[in-house]
Amino acid sequence: MKTLFLSLLCLCFTLTGAAQERIAIQHGPYLQNLKETEVTIVWKANKPSVGWVELAPDDGSDYYARERTRYFDATNGVKNTSLVHVAKITGLTPGTSYRYRVYAQEVLDHEWVEVTYGKTAATDVYGAEPLTFTTNDRNKPETSFLMINDIHGRTADIPRLLDAGGYKNTDLVIFNGDMLSQLKDEESLFTGFMDVSVELFAKEKPMYYARGNHETRGLFATSFQHYFSPKEPHLYFLLRQGPVCFVFLDTGEDKPDSDIEYSGITDYDRYRTEQAQWLAEAVKSKEFTEARFKVVIAHMPPLPDKRLWHGQLEVLEKFVPVLNRAAADVMLCGHLHRYFNNKPTGAVKFPVIDNSYNTVLTGVTKGNELTLEVKDLEGKTLDRINITAR
Repeated sequence: MKTLFLSLLCLCFTLTGAAQERIAIQHGPYLQNLKETEVTIVWKANKPSVGWVELAPDDGSDYYARERTRYFDATNGVKNTSLVHVAKITGLTPGTSYRYRVYAQEVLDHEWVEVTYGKTAATDVYGAEPLTFTTNDRNKPETSFLMINDIHGRTADIPRLLDAGGYKNTDLVIFNGDMLSQLKDEESLFTGFMDVSVELFAKEKPMYYARGNHETRGLFATSFQHYFSPKEPHLYFLLRQGPVCFVFLDTGEDKPDSDIEYSGITDYDRYRTEQAQWLAEAVKSKEFTEARFKVVIAHMPPLPDKRLWHGQLEVLEKFVPVLNRAAADVMLCGHLHRYFNNKPTGAVKFPVIDNSYNTVLTGVTKGNELTLEVKDLEGKTLDRINITAR
């Protein structure tokens, strides 16, 4: 009886402690789809809550000087009660710095029209400097970027590759797929690569993500867009920064949809056809046609080789003809876990650079030159490619 009493007492204390755990920002915040006039911000709380972003100009005023505009995590006019919060901010000015703060207020109960709120958690603007970001600007004279891919959960390599690529002095960072071997749950997504990315840069420097074939696998794969490009209509998109137009493609899986490995749940052939139709219109936009450099980001490379797997062949047949006609300057890929510098051919009229799992690719524009460098984990330059604007 004494043992039972002590066990019940311990259980009571455990439940009470769990109930009294304060709400907190558990992961993030991080920037998604930063453009010239908008940005999406993602963060996760440890308890069901409503969330919002406060936005302030980076004008030297005290953050507490006035009420700051709020942008809520809401759907169709209703604030979401959720753990993962997403807020899209629009109407921004190109090339302008802003300060921001994210909030989560616990929702204890919601009955009919009565909502009971608990405590509120927020990022610090008193004991630390507010978080900031700067919107893209097509009139920015020059730009720089960095790309890593095929990390497959090797978290320790991420800081080394970012350091080797000089990420602190880079405008934007690109994740070009296969950051994990599968998406099995939310926790592995954060512990595998996002927590370290937030710690190093992603809360203030934009990260853009081209999905790889391994992010299509696992029980959590269909949740990918809850965290990356969550307010975009698709996982493929186009954006400008300075003289570069970046076209992000989603190349899908590498085997036929009927392959036994997919258990009949994939429809990537149709998806790539729809994407090619979007691409044919996207390359007609001013963002693309007026850019000095047109850079395509795609996980699987369209190498003109008879040994191509189905997914790569689809990229070659559906995307490349559009990009050839649109005079793309270069395509940056991953997937093969080896570095290749594939020169233009009759079939693919632009270079295809395939970055390895243990190298980082950087790009810097200067006038009519785009210089790409590939470096290893120690920062040693393995190759340098100069691309001249057409």
